[in-house]
Amino acid sequence: MDAIADLEFFARLVTLGSLSALARDLGVTPPAISARLSQLERRLGVKLLNRTTRRLAMTHEGELYLGTGSKIIEQVQELERMVSSSRDLPRGLLKVNATFGFGRRHVVPALSEFREQYPEVEVQLDLTDRPMNLAEFAFDVGIRFGELPDQRVVGRRIAANRRLVCASPKYLARHGVPKVPDDLRNHLCIVLRENDTAYGTWHFTKGKRHELVKVHGAMSSNDGEATLRWALDGHGVLVRSEWDVQSALASNALTQLLSDWALPAADIYAIYPERLNLSAKVRLFVEFMERYLARELNRDVGETAQ
Repeated sequence: MDAIADLEFFARLVTLGSLSALARDLGVTPPAISARLSQLERRLGVKLLNRTTRRLAMTHEGELYLGTGSKIIEQVQELERMVSSSRDLPRGLLKVNATFGFGRRHVVPALSEFREQYPEVEVQLDLTDRPMNLAEFAFDVGIRFGELPDQRVVGRRIAANRRLVCASPKYLARHGVPKVPDDLRNHLCIVLRENDTAYGTWHFTKGKRHELVKVHGAMSSNDGEATLRWALDGHGVLVRSEWDVQSALASNALTQLLSDWALPAADIYAIYPERLNLSAKVRLFVEFMERYLARELNRDVGETAQ
């Protein structure tokens, strides 16, 4: 950066034609300009200007420095214009990370629609079984459920999301309907093993009441799609995100249970590495996802009402 500043200083000096003119332009004294020029020449190890009382004459080295330097200054200015414009015009590569289930059902079609609106954005989506470190893998945005993973990222909630207890009518006809959370101890429960957290323990609240139930069942998986499939087939009671089961609830393939009790929320967040200025592609994608999910939720609510 000092080299660029020196190039700009020298080019400005030659353009104005004298030390005093540049001193007036910068609001400093002529000796300060002379000292700056001497420092530059010492750094380069060559004389750039022959100074007389009337004018400045460039040496051969000065002409070479200015000629090549002017091109470099133009390239830097063009680069800054391109980077600055990216805050207003979405373009370039957008790298997104999401989990498999939600990613396939919601992020994939959302990105398809986003790409149609902003054709200069190149999309790269990575679906993983667990959240990835955004900075380590150079992701621009991650879609997450629940609380933010740490304080090193910035998050924006793009959709509310509840965890619901549900089971198929087939299972309930065979085993009965649990009335309170403690009844689940006597039911077959399908357990999802997520990340490295303890599994099989469900936390319920109702006003000031709190109940922690350790559930058991013959089937568990680290894949949400698998557990949902088993619940639909009648193998047990399941806790899943509202976004995962809303279509099954709307079609009565699943029945919500214990609706007067609440489980920890699984709100949906768009997160990104902490930075002061978001590029247009990230800012617009986050805003787009918020609108997209609101539209999807309203559509599903309408279908449920019918």
